[in-house]
Amino acid sequence: MPGKTFFVDLSRCTACRGCQVACKQWKQLPAEQTKNTGSHQNPPDLSAITLKVVRFKEVGNRGDDFKWLFLPDQCRHCVDAPCKDAGDGIVKDAITQDKETGAIIFTEKTKGLPFDTIKGACPYDIPRLDAKTKVISKCDMCNDRVLAGQLPACVKTCPTGAMNFGEREEMLAMAKKRFEEIKKTRPKAVLVDYDQVRVVFLTEYAPNLYHKTLMSDAEPRGLTRFAVLDKLLAPLRQARG
Repeated sequence: MPGKTFFVDLSRCTACRGCQVACKQWKQLPAEQTKNTGSHQNPPDLSAITLKVVRFKEVGNRGDDFKWLFLPDQCRHCVDAPCKDAGDGIVKDAITQDKETGAIIFTEKTKGLPFDTIKGACPYDIPRLDAKTKVISKCDMCNDRVLAGQLPACVKTCPTGAMNFGEREEMLAMAKKRFEEIKKTRPKAVLVDYDQVRVVFLTEYAPNLYHKTLMSDAEPRGLTRFAVLDKLLAPLRQARG
């Protein structure tokens, strides 16, 4: 399948938040009003004005088994996006997929979509609603930059090589090579959902230790992606008669 792909090597992420800030700057999004929640993670979650957030997780006890794990969380740009499938059944082209890059784009038409349906269709809990405009928001892969031959702002800013971006085959080859290196010392390393998404994370440890929705939970629930969508859309079909 053609198009672009991110490879995010979490073994190299230092949680500098450069990617988070670069996203804000390029999109000209305002800062969040936040407060101390007892974590270095700030803001505490994604929102309509925070499309990328670096998550912090403390795992283990104070000692040899203590780990501080970081996750620059964002839309995964699924190869076959369930959010788009759900949206197309309600408002055609409210959610689109760029033919050249594969980016999943939420348009202004998303204000006509039921937010709970679109959010519920996403196995990674990414979409967020603007309470004022009712438009649903998420990362768009900096598609304007990519189509102009530039890197996404987050990748351009990353100082450690944790974030990489390019043609899909090239990125998957890089990811698999790095995975083979990492698993020699980190036997629980995982190349997360690499065949399903365009944002491929390499973890050193079990994905659930980083964040509960780092790995797709569609299959563990015992439902296929299409069964999930059918369940979500059933009430809408019934309402229309």
